[in-house]
Amino acid sequence: MGQLSIVIMAAGKGTRMKSARPKVLHTLAGRSLLQHVLNAVAGLGADRTLLVVGHEADAVRASVAGSGATCVLQEPQLGTGHAVQQVVPHLPDAGTTLVLNGDVPLIQADTAAALAAASGGKKLALLTVEMADPAGYGRIVRDPSQGDAVRAIVEHKDASDAQRAIREVYTGILAAPTAWLKRAVKGLTNDNAQREYYLTDIVAVAEREGLPVVAVPAHDEFEVTGVNSATQLAELERRFQRRQAERLMEEHGVRFADPSRFDLRGTLACGRDVFIDVGCVFEGNVTLDDDVTISAHCVIRNSRIEAGALIQPFTHMTDAVIGPRAEVGPFARLRPGAQLGAEVHIGNFVEIKNSTLARGAKANHLAYVGDATVGERVNYGAGSITANYDGAFKHRTVIGNDVHVGSNCVLVAPVTVAEGATIGAGSTISKDAPAGQLTVARAKQVSIQGWSRPKKAAK
Repeated sequence: MGQLSIVIMAAGKGTRMKSARPKVLHTLAGRSLLQHVLNAVAGLGADRTLLVVGHEADAVRASVAGSGATCVLQEPQLGTGHAVQQVVPHLPDAGTTLVLNGDVPLIQADTAAALAAASGGKKLALLTVEMADPAGYGRIVRDPSQGDAVRAIVEHKDASDAQRAIREVYTGILAAPTAWLKRAVKGLTNDNAQREYYLTDIVAVAEREGLPVVAVPAHDEFEVTGVNSATQLAELERRFQRRQAERLMEEHGVRFADPSRFDLRGTLACGRDVFIDVGCVFEGNVTLDDDVTISAHCVIRNSRIEAGALIQPFTHMTDAVIGPRAEVGPFARLRPGAQLGAEVHIGNFVEIKNSTLARGAKANHLAYVGDATVGERVNYGAGSITANYDGAFKHRTVIGNDVHVGSNCVLVAPVTVAEGATIGAGSTISKDAPAGQLTVARAKQVSIQGWSRPKKAAK
């Protein structure tokens, strides 16, 4: 095969998306359509990757910064053949060129590799698939007298009724000898209904010149489905997510309350006997160890949840570590740096940020723990907070083992509450509290005789 060049077409406006955003930058499973394609070909060892940009070219360029792809402008956009014409100056005179579409996000790496290998720098290889409803796709026209050799691709709008009955379609993805492709696209014309330069016309050129044309089948229709509207994107998202749920069930035995109501926008590693309820979203890299339960409508990003932990409904966490048999939620929020030890309990409307809580610590209601080190078996009362920010800098609170913090307390950092201490409810603690003692810091209670509440004036 020699050198491998990859061309990804990403210049289209995507008018049917009804959006100011370039079509290829719309997201599926948390990544742009274009990023899915780039990820698929990242391991093919290409010598160069050329990205054809056009509509909102600057935004598309910015999205691939650092990827190693070279962006080539197509302006105006006059069809797929015209797009490849723009990259001709950037292609060598040897090897194979693989042409992909930036709005076909689920192409698999092994399919792309097989297509490039089928070309081998000596054949025109077309990726095809049979569709139950092929409307809108170019039909593969074969010659039965020549062993069903591929003779042409006819665009839907230009096809006859007999040709429209063909179910095998061209997916828009091909591989060709680079030197031949450069020469073939230069000779394309726009003699068609749309007055565009069709890349598919190179099949006729190959036939005239005797270049073998071969068809490589895709795994399935799902892999080569393109996105042209918000409806298609939503349908593809749900099909993709269902496939991910099925994979997790088959490979790891994950149990879903409803696999059709699940969203994975990154990677999810699971142990045995994991249960995931409806409406959960997993982003980034998430690990769920054995016997973990994720209740309904949780959002979990870049976190590890260890064996036996229970995450109650509507919990949100980012960059957190949850220890074995811990219980979190409902309605809890764990921000970056939250690290919970074994059997920690975090209850409703509790927020943890950049803090470690050791084995058995509890904060069950309406509390904030930020920039703190919390010891074992601490009971942290409802309505209590660590006041960790002085307006310029963050400061740390240290709470020793077996501390009891009463309700509605403020721990003004930097401060240490030593082991076994008790903080009386309603206290504002700005000095270190000694071990084993009750510390109370309240204003003097006063009752005022003869005081009456303000009243609204009678109307």
